[in-house]
Amino acid sequence: MDLTVNDQTHTLDLPADMPLLWVLRDVLNLTGTKFGCGVAACGACTVLIDGEAARACQVALADVWGPVTTIEGLGTPEAPAALQAAWIRHQVAQCGYCQAGQIMQAAALLAENPAPSDAEIDEGMAGNLCRCGTYSRIRAAIHDAASQMREA
Repeated sequence: MDLTVNDQTHTLDLPADMPLLWVLRDVLNLTGTKFGCGVAACGACTVLIDGEAARACQVALADVWGPVTTIEGLGTPEAPAALQAAWIRHQVAQCGYCQAGQIMQAAALLAENPAPSDAEIDEGMAGNLCRCGTYSRIRAAIHDAASQMREA
Protein backbone atom coordinates (compact mmCIF):
# COMPACT_ATOMS: atom_id res chain seq x y z
CA MET A 1 0.00 0.00 0.00
CA ASP A 2 1.14 3.56 -0.69
CA LEU A 3 0.96 6.11 2.12
CA THR A 4 1.78 9.77 1.66
CA VAL A 5 3.22 11.39 4.78
CA ASN A 6 4.55 14.94 4.82
CA ASP A 7 4.48 15.09 1.01
CA GLN A 8 6.56 11.91 0.70
CA THR A 9 5.03 8.67 -0.63
CA HIS A 10 6.01 5.43 1.07
CA THR A 11 5.24 1.95 -0.27
CA LEU A 12 4.48 -0.20 2.75
CA ASP A 13 3.91 -3.91 3.21
CA LEU A 14 2.29 -3.89 6.62
CA PRO A 15 -0.85 -5.34 8.22
CA ALA A 16 -3.94 -3.36 7.21
CA ASP A 17 -5.07 -3.14 10.84
CA MET A 18 -1.78 -1.65 12.11
CA PRO A 19 -2.52 1.68 13.81
CA LEU A 20 -1.25 4.69 11.88
CA LEU A 21 0.56 5.82 15.05
CA TRP A 22 2.83 2.77 14.96
CA VAL A 23 3.43 3.15 11.23
CA LEU A 24 4.55 6.74 11.80
CA ARG A 25 6.69 6.10 14.88
CA ASP A 26 8.05 2.58 14.39
CA VAL A 27 8.23 2.21 10.62
CA LEU A 28 8.80 5.76 9.33
CA ASN A 29 10.70 6.98 12.44
CA LEU A 30 8.54 10.10 12.76
CA THR A 31 8.53 10.25 16.55
CA GLY A 32 7.00 13.69 16.97
CA THR A 33 3.55 12.09 17.09
CA LYS A 34 3.20 10.72 20.62
CA PHE A 35 1.41 7.77 22.18
CA GLY A 36 -0.71 9.05 25.02
CA CYS A 37 -3.66 6.87 25.92
CA GLY A 38 -4.26 4.54 22.98
CA VAL A 39 -8.03 5.17 22.99
CA ALA A 40 -8.24 8.57 21.26
CA ALA A 41 -9.11 10.36 24.50
CA CYS A 42 -6.05 12.59 25.03
CA GLY A 43 -5.07 13.91 21.59
CA ALA A 44 -1.31 13.40 21.95
CA CYS A 45 -1.28 11.40 18.69
CA THR A 46 -3.20 13.95 16.61
CA VAL A 47 -2.14 14.23 12.98
CA LEU A 48 -3.84 15.68 9.93
CA ILE A 49 -5.28 13.28 7.37
CA ASP A 50 -6.30 15.15 4.25
CA GLY A 51 -6.33 18.29 6.40
CA GLU A 52 -8.63 16.83 9.07
CA ALA A 53 -7.46 16.25 12.66
CA ALA A 54 -7.37 12.53 13.45
CA ARG A 55 -6.16 10.40 16.33
CA ALA A 56 -3.43 8.22 14.82
CA CYS A 57 -3.77 5.62 17.59
CA GLN A 58 -7.26 4.71 16.39
CA VAL A 59 -6.88 4.92 12.59
CA ALA A 60 -5.89 1.64 10.98
CA LEU A 61 -3.45 1.87 8.09
CA ALA A 62 -6.13 0.61 5.68
CA ASP A 63 -8.50 3.35 6.82
CA VAL A 64 -6.23 6.33 6.06
CA TRP A 65 -8.30 8.43 3.67
CA GLY A 66 -5.71 10.87 2.33
CA PRO A 67 -2.27 12.41 2.76
CA VAL A 68 -0.98 12.53 6.34
CA THR A 69 0.75 15.53 7.90
CA THR A 70 2.63 15.11 11.16
CA ILE A 71 4.31 17.74 13.31
CA GLU A 72 7.51 17.09 11.33
CA GLY A 73 5.71 18.13 8.14
CA LEU A 74 4.19 21.31 9.53
CA GLY A 75 7.41 23.31 9.68
CA THR A 76 11.12 23.04 10.40
CA PRO A 77 13.35 24.49 13.13
CA GLU A 78 14.72 26.90 10.51
CA ALA A 79 11.25 27.83 9.20
CA PRO A 80 8.61 27.00 11.79
CA ALA A 81 4.94 27.15 10.89
CA ALA A 82 3.03 30.12 12.33
CA LEU A 83 1.60 27.89 15.07
CA GLN A 84 5.01 26.52 16.04
CA ALA A 85 6.47 30.03 16.19
CA ALA A 86 3.54 31.23 18.32
CA TRP A 87 3.98 28.24 20.65
CA ILE A 88 7.59 29.31 21.19
CA ARG A 89 6.74 33.01 21.66
CA HIS A 90 4.11 32.17 24.27
CA GLN A 91 6.26 29.50 25.94
CA VAL A 92 3.35 27.08 25.79
CA ALA A 93 5.23 23.87 26.47
CA GLN A 94 6.17 22.82 29.95
CA CYS A 95 6.78 19.08 29.72
CA GLY A 96 5.97 19.30 26.00
CA TYR A 97 4.61 15.78 25.62
CA CYS A 98 1.17 16.78 24.31
CA GLN A 99 2.29 19.75 22.26
CA ALA A 100 2.64 18.10 18.84
CA GLY A 101 -0.95 16.89 19.11
CA GLN A 102 -2.08 20.28 20.39
CA ILE A 103 -0.42 22.06 17.46
CA MET A 104 -1.86 19.68 14.88
CA GLN A 105 -5.36 20.07 16.36
CA ALA A 106 -4.89 23.85 16.31
CA ALA A 107 -3.79 23.67 12.66
CA ALA A 108 -7.04 21.90 11.76
CA LEU A 109 -9.02 24.45 13.80
CA LEU A 110 -7.39 27.42 12.06
CA ALA A 111 -7.84 25.87 8.62
CA GLU A 112 -11.56 25.69 9.35
CA ASN A 113 -11.85 28.96 11.29
CA PRO A 114 -9.08 31.53 10.69
CA ALA A 115 -10.33 33.87 13.43
CA PRO A 116 -11.71 31.78 16.29
CA SER A 117 -13.08 33.25 19.51
CA ASP A 118 -11.94 31.99 22.92
CA ALA A 119 -15.04 29.80 23.11
CA GLU A 120 -14.40 28.37 19.63
CA ILE A 121 -10.79 27.61 20.55
CA ASP A 122 -11.87 25.93 23.77
CA GLU A 123 -14.44 23.84 21.86
CA GLY A 124 -12.05 22.98 19.02
CA MET A 125 -9.25 21.98 21.39
CA ALA A 126 -11.43 20.19 23.98
CA GLY A 127 -10.24 16.69 23.03
CA ASN A 128 -6.57 17.53 23.56
CA LEU A 129 -5.42 17.21 27.14
CA CYS A 130 -2.45 18.97 28.72
CA ARG A 131 -1.34 17.56 32.06
CA CYS A 132 0.63 20.73 32.74
CA GLY A 133 -2.49 22.87 32.31
CA THR A 134 -1.10 25.39 29.82
CA TYR A 135 -4.53 25.97 28.28
CA SER A 136 -4.42 29.77 28.60
CA ARG A 137 -1.07 29.85 26.82
CA ILE A 138 -2.37 27.48 24.15
CA ARG A 139 -5.33 29.80 23.55
CA ALA A 140 -3.04 32.87 23.38
CA ALA A 141 -0.71 31.10 20.93
CA ILE A 142 -3.63 30.13 18.69
CA HIS A 143 -4.89 33.73 18.63
CA ASP A 144 -1.34 34.92 17.86
CA ALA A 145 -0.84 32.38 15.06
CA ALA A 146 -4.26 33.18 13.61
CA SER A 147 -3.35 36.85 13.48
CA GLN A 148 0.02 36.10 11.86
CA MET A 149 -1.61 33.82 9.30
CA ARG A 150 -4.26 36.41 8.37
CA GLU A 151 -1.55 39.06 7.86
CA ALA A 152 0.58 36.79 5.64
